[in-house]
Amino acid sequence: MSIPEKENSVSGTKKKVGFAQAQKKISSFCAYQERCEMEVRNRLEEWGLAPTEADRIISKLREQDFLNEHRFADSFVRGKFGLKKWGKVRIRQELKMRELPNPLIQEAIDAIDGEEYLDTLRFLADRKWKLTREPDLYKKKAKVTRFLAFRGFEPDLIRDAVDWLASERDI
Repeated sequence: MSIPEKENSVSGTKKKVGFAQAQKKISSFCAYQERCEMEVRNRLEEWGLAPTEADRIISKLREQDFLNEHRFADSFVRGKFGLKKWGKVRIRQELKMRELPNPLIQEAIDAIDGEEYLDTLRFLADRKWKLTREPDLYKKKAKVTRFLAFRGFEPDLIRDAVDWLASERDI
């Protein structure tokens, strides 16, 4: 085996996929769960397709409604808020990383029910407060605040929730 052949056989190299096979595989990829254009484009690039071929496939997926970024954004927001209990800040950041347009991101985030959002924040804050074994009130508040900030909740809402917990609860 020559050196160039050996380099191509190493795992991690791009798999070459033909246009017709790529179209079939990417349709299954999109049918399995909602995808954004960036994920599809990256997958096609991994398979070694030229950008013009990728554009053709993506436009075909849109025509057949396999690829719909409105549906993707709505599904993403529902899943990350409902299941993972992420806040709006983190969800927005994740959607921006997937190169979705700002109006689409805002529309999807606005679909979150305000009361349910505050209930989730209070639930997470209360749970973390109870689980944090810290005698120093200042440090305990800081730990709960960091936890909620990592989850992606807004700083003013976090501050209100933590201050309320500190005033209502005994250490």
